[in-house]
Amino acid sequence: MFKIIPAVDLKNGKVVRLMQGMEDKVTFEKENPVEVAKDWVKRGAKALHVIDLDGAFKGRLVHEDLIFKIVDECKVEIEVGGGIRSFEIAKRLIDKGIDRVIIGTLAVTNIEETRRFAIENPGKVMVAIDSRNNFVTIDGWRKKTKFKPYEIAKFYEDLDVSILYTNVDVEGLVSGIVLEKIEEVINNVPLPVYVAGGISSKEDVYNIKKLGAAGVIIGSALYSGKLKFEELIK
Repeated sequence: MFKIIPAVDLKNGKVVRLMQGMEDKVTFEKENPVEVAKDWVKRGAKALHVIDLDGAFKGRLVHEDLIFKIVDECKVEIEVGGGIRSFEIAKRLIDKGIDRVIIGTLAVTNIEETRRFAIENPGKVMVAIDSRNNFVTIDGWRKKTKFKPYEIAKFYEDLDVSILYTNVDVEGLVSGIVLEKIEEVINNVPLPVYVAGGISSKEDVYNIKKLGAAGVIIGSALYSGKLKFEELIK
């Protein structure tokens, strides 16, 4: 089933949206993330995508208490990422009821350990592939690697994991997707691929679905009102 998942990005205790993943480029801000999350569930969300942006930039989970409040209040599938730079933290999140942990930097810098962790926790790991200028970035999108997005995905193609592909070039711009880059990842990887970054129209969602993606993560277009969640889930 194709999933449409609202993003709940946390920074300084608020829900925010960032432009192109830049820490100081906040384009949207809203108080009380728990109420924001509950509202998405009330409107029909079957899953939530919760990212600790402060965690991503600082290299350690910052909003753990807030994340667990969201888990307690919202009885839907919840995936969590941002600053998960140790497998102990990832395991603690899983043990406390998180459905999927999103592992990005570790999945690039520590492939063998990430593979082992994914084998020990089948179905609980989402490998985040953040792409800038068609190369994978790590450390809160600040450090460029030598890998193409699909090359990282291939390290995990034999495991029970999902892939989160984000095109950081268009993240938060509500400017539309770059379909051929999404297609390259989906066509090269026999895993469920979720897509984020730049989604701004029903056509974007439809085209991503047509390529065979497992779902989309949408933030800015929903918070700005450009897209209506209730219409999308129909």
